[in-house]
Amino acid sequence: MHKVRAVVSLKKGDVSVTTINVPSPGPGEALVKVLTCGVCQTDEHYVEGGVGDNYPYLLGHESAGIVEEIGEGVTNVEVGDKVILNWRAVCGECRACKKGQLQYCFNTHNATQKMTLEDGTELEAALGIGSFAEKTLVAAGQCTKIEAELEDDQYAAVGLLGCGVTAGIGAALNTGEVKRGESVAVIGCGGVGSAAIAGAKLGGATKVIAVDVDEQKLERARSLGATHTVNSKKKDAVEAIRELTDGFGADLVIDAVGVADTFKQAFEARDLAGRVVLVGVPAPGATLEVPLDELFGHGGSIKSSWYGDTLPTRDFPMFVQHYQLGNLDLDAFVTERIALEDVESAFETMKTGKVLRSVVEF
Repeated sequence: MHKVRAVVSLKKGDVSVTTINVPSPGPGEALVKVLTCGVCQTDEHYVEGGVGDNYPYLLGHESAGIVEEIGEGVTNVEVGDKVILNWRAVCGECRACKKGQLQYCFNTHNATQKMTLEDGTELEAALGIGSFAEKTLVAAGQCTKIEAELEDDQYAAVGLLGCGVTAGIGAALNTGEVKRGESVAVIGCGGVGSAAIAGAKLGGATKVIAVDVDEQKLERARSLGATHTVNSKKKDAVEAIRELTDGFGADLVIDAVGVADTFKQAFEARDLAGRVVLVGVPAPGATLEVPLDELFGHGGSIKSSWYGDTLPTRDFPMFVQHYQLGNLDLDAFVTERIALEDVESAFETMKTGKVLRSVVEF
């Protein structure tokens, strides 16, 4: 048993640093010494009850770390391996996996044993990871080995591939299937939207249009690959996207906000036979009315993107390689480096929209 410091949410609205117990790994599990962990909005959803009320929660999930121990039967990683943690540890047995669509695995693995508070109360780990902790216990399949040689200060950037950055890049490359020479519009330039812009650039889009209401975010979007920006407070987003695409609309429009208004903009701003991807997470109970005749007459496709339709074992190594080659600026997503005790204040900073990611370094 390992006693470590961690950030937990004991009840709705609560964020505190405390000592927790982390078991040694059993069959199929790995104990990971955490190096970095990004502060993601999903963690705040856990704190505010947006995911459920199964408190207490062990927060954190966007991480890089070092495998410290492995359990019986683990073959994909060894002690000492540097890894990125992921929440899609494919089962290999569900109907998606059996169809060869491992990126949609419906039964992803988590550690069997539970981490606990010092009094024995079981913790629910955020996304099955719980890595706002000096050490965490995960299913071995949640570890993707980093083969690349990296400098110590680069793990903060690479660890962000564990969630939000990958969700955005994957929305463009995997779900949206962006092709060389296409036009892409991204509505909402927070962390995921900014990553979608980087993904569109990586995929070879020659016109990348960033849409937001915040000039600071739009300026940041340009640095990540946007060729044009639209402040939708000042100009109608649909009209602007059409003007920038010769009146036709974009080949691919990504809604990184996830509310009815932005989805409607995405739907109306695409070209004939264009694609719409929803990667922004809607609030529970959110609804939308779509005219069926326009849906039929416009053609193309509308897709939602879960985790950027990412398969970590396939995609993480490729993204790291692009990072090393200078094609993907992961460092730009690390706005500030903080201590474990700063996580609560980082949630407040995140709400201002002035940061892409605050990253805890251990």
